[in-house]
Amino acid sequence: MDKKELDTKISDYLKFEEHPHFLNDLQQVVENKNIEELNDRFYMNLEFGTGGLRGVIGGGYNRINPYIIRKSTTGLANYINKMVKDGSVAIAYDSRNFSKIFAEEAALVLCAKGIKVYLFTSLRPTPVVSYTVRKLGCTAGIVVTASHNPAEYNGYKVYWSDGGQIVPPHDVAIINEVNTVTGKVKTMNKEKAIEQGVLIYTDKLIDEPYIELVKSCSFRPELMKAEGKNLKVVYTPLHGAGTMLVERTLGEMGIDVITVPEQREPDGDFPTVAFPNPEIVDAMKLGLELARKEKADILLGTDPDADRLGIAVPDGEKYVLVTGNQLGVLLGDYIFSSQKESGSLNSKSAFVKTIVTTELQRLVAMSYGVTSYDVLTGFKYIAEKIKEFEKTGEKYIFGGEESYGYLVTDEVRDKDAVSAAFLTVELTLYHRSRGKSVLDRLKEIWEEFGYFEELLISRYLKGEKGKAQMSGMMSSMRTSPPAEFGGISVSFMKDYKTGETYNLKTGKKEKNINLPPSNVLQFVLEEGSMVTIRPSGTEPKIKFYASCKAEPGKALETSKKEVSIKLKRIEEDVDEFLG
Repeated sequence: MDKKELDTKISDYLKFEEHPHFLNDLQQVVENKNIEELNDRFYMNLEFGTGGLRGVIGGGYNRINPYIIRKSTTGLANYINKMVKDGSVAIAYDSRNFSKIFAEEAALVLCAKGIKVYLFTSLRPTPVVSYTVRKLGCTAGIVVTASHNPAEYNGYKVYWSDGGQIVPPHDVAIINEVNTVTGKVKTMNKEKAIEQGVLIYTDKLIDEPYIELVKSCSFRPELMKAEGKNLKVVYTPLHGAGTMLVERTLGEMGIDVITVPEQREPDGDFPTVAFPNPEIVDAMKLGLELARKEKADILLGTDPDADRLGIAVPDGEKYVLVTGNQLGVLLGDYIFSSQKESGSLNSKSAFVKTIVTTELQRLVAMSYGVTSYDVLTGFKYIAEKIKEFEKTGEKYIFGGEESYGYLVTDEVRDKDAVSAAFLTVELTLYHRSRGKSVLDRLKEIWEEFGYFEELLISRYLKGEKGKAQMSGMMSSMRTSPPAEFGGISVSFMKDYKTGETYNLKTGKKEKNINLPPSNVLQFVLEEGSMVTIRPSGTEPKIKFYASCKAEPGKALETSKKEVSIKLKRIEEDVDEFLG
């Protein structure tokens, strides 16, 4: 970008932005003559993608700030007004910096467009927005969050009337509307919006029914109330939005929750962690220390918007983190077995997972006679499947993804760490009542179906160069697919962008993938292991997922060593490819 174009973009942004913090933020970069930083802030517009926005907080078109929020919300409002008369939108936000400001900016733009807004007065988990959209019959929903990203990020996710994140045709149509918005954006005075009844604070309408919904997920409420007081639960919200609802739903079932004090209060700087993500060991460090001190039966951890759940459980004298794939196996097993015991499981029962989630979950579902479906990565596709079931007559009973996202009730249409935490505590209590630990049950499942283990390698590739590098990687893989990973021959390459499966042995291609096009490549190795490559849709990074297995019938330690060797060799190949 030449200097003239850059200067014009800077000048225009400074005219459109009204918030002093963001004006000063950009002015400082201009005064410091940091051309590289200015180019990064303006070489592109922050993309309103198929899920909404996510970006670094700051002044500029390639940053998230009040002007970008206003601009994006104007596009959304224009689309809503084209689709329905008297539209309404539910809005919530998490603990990130400027989340409340961004939520109010979005609300007042919608109000100015004649759209009624239901806004929470304080932070709420992401799944609560999904629930609110359905409960109040809203046209759409917005949650201001950047999920588990580092503190410099914030974002904005959009939901449609079914409670799921936007999917075709709404996503592309909203993007097109957003891209047409330029210049100053019309907004509304907050007091005037309240006075005219287009801005409604919604806490009382939602909190109680949502809490009752979570409690209704219990299969054994009597066990919870009778024995819950004897279960020691440590919890960390990682400075996020989960505290009130996790503590309250468990507390009302008689379970005392010990919350990590240093991480209990909301704080968008996330001072005790580099990444507020319960998938990461360092993020759970304080929780693990408190769990050891208290001799807890389980440690729970939720991310800032409380849609992801991580856990750790005792294993002798130490605590081990349970992976997202493993917790999905345990939750599925508990739900399927409980429904079978109650007689509510039938031929219409359905389970949904993503294409990068362990195949062990499918095997467990099949063993109970539950039909299993694969969808693309992203919980919106699980929500879309639930909506489809409403037409087919199938009954959704559980779904999840490897990245610590689970949904245990179809009254919500996004991953929900509150209800998942609630049911995880119950399954822990249930297995203990039968003389087993959570790990004991997991080992039994491995013995029956074989040992499975997964590996995720992520590489951040920021800026314009990083975007080009990711594009080059995917193109190279498509045109010259690797013959092997970790010394194991590749049998098939599945290209989810073209919908084709390529047989590397015969050279034949077959169009047999019935999912929406997505920039994902999956390599199926000859012994059944899989390697999947996917650029993130919300962050500047590329992800490599590996899943390896050992056949049942072997000693568990032998299987673990066999799988560990496979994964290590695959990781070495991926590292070499990434340079």
